[in-house]
Amino acid sequence: MACFRSAPLVTKPKSEMTPDELSKREEEEFSTGPLSVLTQSVKNNTQVLINCRNNKKLLGRVKAFDRHCNMVLENVKEMWTEQPRTGKGKKKVRQSILIIYNLI
Repeated sequence: MACFRSAPLVTKPKSEMTPDELSKREEEEFSTGPLSVLTQSVKNNTQVLINCRNNKKLLGRVKAFDRHCNMVLENVKEMWTEQPRTGKGKKKVRQSILIIYNLI
């Protein structure tokens, strides 16, 4: 007598999943997928370096995040490089700013 298992959560379409299966799949994605880096950062309170689309970088601690990569960051330092508009010597100027927000 053969024992058949249900299809793995990865291959089953989300529209066919029960709410319990959906939560298990999301938990699995947070623990093993690319979002596991953020999960570990939240658990260990370590800093992450985030490279943004506008070529700016954020260095800070992740307090919370969701599956859409919306994040609550703490002690953030924003870094970027600018090129001065002078004609002769094009030299990159490093810029940085410390962002502090108090959420109440």
